[in-house]
Amino acid sequence: MKRFATVAALGVALALAGCGKSDDAGKADGTATADAGATAGPATGPIKREAGNWKTEVKLVKFDMPGAPAAMKDQMAKQFASAGATETCLTQEQADQEDIANAMAKGYGDACTWTKNAIGGGKIDVAGTCTANGQKVDLAMAGTMEPKKTDMTITTKTAAPTGGQMEMQMQVTGTNIGPCKA
Repeated sequence: MKRFATVAALGVALALAGCGKSDDAGKADGTATADAGATAGPATGPIKREAGNWKTEVKLVKFDMPGAPAAMKDQMAKQFASAGATETCLTQEQADQEDIANAMAKGYGDACTWTKNAIGGGKIDVAGTCTANGQKVDLAMAGTMEPKKTDMTITTKTAAPTGGQMEMQMQVTGTNIGPCKA
């Protein structure tokens, strides 16, 4: 059960910090990938959020773990529902340096290999495999990102402590609600 709790905690941390500050584009080891900052559609360059106070809400969409009792699934749903929204200040410097794929990797100890890193044209499509506490975790993040609003689905898949594969999917929405609070 401890391994499950670790993966769930990392998923939540990822959801809340997945759009944080980063210094390098591309793979977790700092080398650039061929499609880092790639665009989808007519827009060019990476997507950038506007600086300001961001309200983030995380909703558990799917939790599937073979052999897990229904009460455990209900408890997970209740924990996500009771967490409520969080607010964070995104400074101009952080917005200028933002790199979503690398921020995801940092949430998993920089032990990630990205198979997909397409971010641009208002779309995000990032996928890869990370190792957290000796456990392999497949990650995917897809959605939209605009200067004042984000809407992403984050999916994690890993070996379940009960056997088989556990899958957790979260819907993460963020809205710029104005200037940072003092």
